[in-house]
Amino acid sequence: MPINILMPALSPTMEKGNLAKWLKKEGDTVKSGDVIAEIETDKATMEVEAVDEGILAKIVVPEGTADVPVNELIALIAAEGEDPKSVTAPASGGGAPAPAPKAEAAPAPAAPAAAPQPQANTIQGDPNAHMSYARVDQAPEGPATAAKPNGAGQPQASGSRVFASPLAKRIAREAGVDIASIQGSGPHGRVVEKDVRAALQGGGTKPAAAPVAAAPTPAPAAKPAAPQLAQSMGAEQVKAMFEAGTYEEVPLDGMRKTIAKRLVESKQTVPHFYLSLDCELDALMALREQINAAAGKDKDGKPAYKLSVNDFVIKALAIALQRVPAANAVWAEDRILKMKHSDVGVAVAIEGGLFTPVVRKAEQKTLTAISAEVKDMAGRARNRRLKPEEYQGGSTAVSNLGMFGIKNFQAVINPPQGTILAVGAGESRVVVKNGAPAVIQAMTVTLSCDHRVVDGALGAELLAAFKQLIESPMGMLV
Repeated sequence: MPINILMPALSPTMEKGNLAKWLKKEGDTVKSGDVIAEIETDKATMEVEAVDEGILAKIVVPEGTADVPVNELIALIAAEGEDPKSVTAPASGGGAPAPAPKAEAAPAPAAPAAAPQPQANTIQGDPNAHMSYARVDQAPEGPATAAKPNGAGQPQASGSRVFASPLAKRIAREAGVDIASIQGSGPHGRVVEKDVRAALQGGGTKPAAAPVAAAPTPAPAAKPAAPQLAQSMGAEQVKAMFEAGTYEEVPLDGMRKTIAKRLVESKQTVPHFYLSLDCELDALMALREQINAAAGKDKDGKPAYKLSVNDFVIKALAIALQRVPAANAVWAEDRILKMKHSDVGVAVAIEGGLFTPVVRKAEQKTLTAISAEVKDMAGRARNRRLKPEEYQGGSTAVSNLGMFGIKNFQAVINPPQGTILAVGAGESRVVVKNGAPAVIQAMTVTLSCDHRVVDGALGAELLAAFKQLIESPMGMLV
């Protein structure tokens, strides 16, 4: 029997992916370890390696297809000794491939086949991510009982299972339209947002059936009501507030959807509070200039390194977390995890969103090593080439908007991290020193804390340790 290749789960939170590119074509020989495709997630473009050998007999999902659910069938590999031309795709994605017809096969009773078990290929560094390649050793017998997706371009039968995206269902529900009457143009006839909007504009819809009232049942004993999260207005409700033609609709990509979901989750579930203080930069700027001046140069005159203020900030925060270990922690629902090393995330803005690659064991690394690592990961982040293990985890993060002239701001914590440090611009300020006015270089930093992990006194202690290192930066070199 042919081997199923399924859409892999490349991270613990991945539900769908875009099949960006096939690197093998039908008829190509595939060996274990060969890179066969590129998958775009909400955060990165990942290469998918084969875990089985054979001939790529059938590509079920063409490249360029968006929003392919995890574990959906995307291709078939002909096993050893099997004719690739005899391999056909199943009627619906994710099922077993249909076997080739055989000449006058005599019918014979057979025992029920066991359900096929997936052979998982774990992604290194992410124990929860699996390639989810399934080998089908025996096709199930008997009539299929699972609902089949509607054919593309055909309305779905009333009362049957409706294959539609969550957004399409919501828009249809808000408009009072029966989504089963809408023709789907997505994969396997799935109804997507554009189908609903086209049907609404063209009038080719029928009203949703009124729900049948269920028979009353005895009410259970009263329980305390769980707190409900506020629900935002739907797209149609928002659009109704503005004159048609006065705005442009920009659909959300996977990254922006994930960012929106995570930020709402953070602000609704994490009890934020904020601590701010000013740090003098004169000693740090002098040390930075001295270190950069000592950098060796290549034949083109390019220095081997060039430290930024942000490199010092990362190093200072990493050492401060070691000096105040109780603040080097994350929230784990029914417990707090106190981390041994200072893994510091660094917010990197890219088109359409941001990444937070993590500098692991930053307290052990030199300033030049931190600088080189951040530059490398930031470059790959902008090309969406980071691996999940490079931007997941960490107990804290640094968000620096100083280069944009922002004096101070409050950053949103990225759960399960316990803190995040917002860094403002360095600027000349007039202060009082020894009873007289003096001009210094200073910056304002604000520490956002999860009060479940870091309370006020602990956060203040961490900031005090950070300030001491920034204002006496030689302590970061010893």
